[in-house]
Amino acid sequence: MSGNDTLGKDLRALRTSRKMTLEELAGALGRSVGWVSQVERDISTPRMSDLQAIAKVFDVPVSLFFGNADAPEAERGRVVRASARRVMGENEGGLVETLISPDLTDSFEVIHSTFLPGASRMTPVARPTQEVVWMASGKLDIWLDDQKFTIAAGDSFRIREQSYCWANPYDSPSIAIWVISPPVY
Repeated sequence: MSGNDTLGKDLRALRTSRKMTLEELAGALGRSVGWVSQVERDISTPRMSDLQAIAKVFDVPVSLFFGNADAPEAERGRVVRASARRVMGENEGGLVETLISPDLTDSFEVIHSTFLPGASRMTPVARPTQEVVWMASGKLDIWLDDQKFTIAAGDSFRIREQSYCWANPYDSPSIAIWVISPPVY
């Protein structure tokens, strides 16, 4: 799983960030409230089919629930090594996302995104979040509510409950750091 005693905390963070009750989640999963509560408290371990159902309910990739559990005890929940970041998306469409935050239990998450050359997502995305994005390298075209901006290394932008699309028509990867509140993964 995503480390000792973190799957339950991550599940609870996902549920509460979406303002979902234990009863609502249990109903969506066809499970008892007690079972969901035990998973959130890391008393019960869900099967792979349960993780797939949970991922579907929250519209997140199943990979979110897996990570490197080999971190030294003193680092768990505190330090995230670059080589041990959890992959957040399915790595499709030329976008690779990893979690910089130790877990999903804060009121925000920090994501490292790599947009490969030629990649784009032109279907608008709209989330009930506030996001600040800093471009670490490369350039990226972004549309905020249909207004186009070209963002270069060192630039930043904000998204507040608005739609956005992106494209990297450039020859090199673009790397961005996102701070998202509340967590969406």
